[in-house]
Amino acid sequence: MDAVLRALMISAPRLMGMSNVVGVGKGHKHVHGESTGKPTLTVLVRKKLPKDELLAKDVVPQNIEDADTDVIEVGDVVALGPVPSVSRTAKCRPAMPGVSIGHYKITAGTFGAVVFDRNGGTPLILSNNHVLANCSNGRDGRSRVGDHIWQPGKYDGGTDRDTIATLLRFVPVSLEMAAPECRVATAAEQSLNRVIKWFRRSYGLKLYKISGGVNLIDAAVAKPLNDKDLERAILGVGVPNGTAEVAVGDKVTKSGRTSGLNTGNVKVVQATIKIGMGDAGDAVFSDQVVVTHMAEPGDSGSLVVSERNQAAGLLSAGSDTVSVFGRIKNVCDALAVRI
Repeated sequence: MDAVLRALMISAPRLMGMSNVVGVGKGHKHVHGESTGKPTLTVLVRKKLPKDELLAKDVVPQNIEDADTDVIEVGDVVALGPVPSVSRTAKCRPAMPGVSIGHYKITAGTFGAVVFDRNGGTPLILSNNHVLANCSNGRDGRSRVGDHIWQPGKYDGGTDRDTIATLLRFVPVSLEMAAPECRVATAAEQSLNRVIKWFRRSYGLKLYKISGGVNLIDAAVAKPLNDKDLERAILGVGVPNGTAEVAVGDKVTKSGRTSGLNTGNVKVVQATIKIGMGDAGDAVFSDQVVVTHMAEPGDSGSLVVSERNQAAGLLSAGSDTVSVFGRIKNVCDALAVRI
C-alpha cells in the first residue's frame, strides 16, 4: 500500500471532523494552481483560511504519516438541483440520455444512460437516486417502486401524461441526520412538544437520528413503459464503449440537461466527501471522484465518460469549482446492471 493511501485510511475520519473540511482523497500536489504530479493526501475545504483564523484542531498538517498534504478550496458541495434552461428540456420520444427527467415529486435532473438488467437484459433508465427516487433511504416514504418517472421532469413542464417509466430499484441514501423511525422516539417527540406548548405555543421540537452511514453511490434505475421510447446514444457523446477507471489528471466528459456537453480533469480519486442533499439533509459519500467544474444544477444523473468514450461514473454533485461522481463499477454492481 502506498504512503498516501495508507495516510488516507488512517486520517480520513479525523480530517472529516474538521469544521472547514468537506472531503479528503488522493490527488496531486498543486503549486500556484499548477499540478506538480506528486501524489498527495488532498483535503477539500469550503474556503482556504489563514491559520490564525482557525482553531488549532482545524488546521490541516503539512504531512500525515509519510504523505504530504495539499488543500483545495471547493466551496459547499451539493446535489445538483435544477435551474432554468432553454435546451434539453423538451419532451422527446425516443428520449436520449442527456435530457431532462425526474421522479414525479422532484424538479428535474438528467437521464444518464441506457443500461441493461443483468438478469434478462431489459433496457433501463439510469440516473441518481435523488433524480429518480426523490433522495429516499427506502423507509421514509419519499418514493416507492412503481412510482412514475416523467420526461421531461416537472420543473421543465412534465406532467403525468409524460410518464416514460416507473421506478424499478434504487440504492438507499443514508443521511447524517434523519427523522426517527422508532415508536419510542416519535412518542417522546410528541410528549415533549405538548410540554413546550404550555410555555411557548409558537415553539416546537424535532428529534433526529444520527445515522453516520457512508454511501458509495447516488443511483437508481427505472423501467420504461415501452422499450422503443429509449435511444441508447447519449446526446453529443454517442453509445458508451464499455467501462473504464480514471486516474488523477485524466480528462472526462459529460452530457447534462442544463449545461450540455462539458469536459473536466480528474483532481482527486478515492475521495470521502460530505454532500448536501437539499431538503433531505447531508450525506457522506466515499470512493468518489472529484473533477474540475463541469456541471451545473440539473446535470445530476449525467453519465461521465473517459477520453475513449467509456463509462467512468455517474455525476451526482458539485460546487462552484468542482464536480463529483461515483465510480461506474460501484453503480453497476449495486444496481445489478451493465453498460
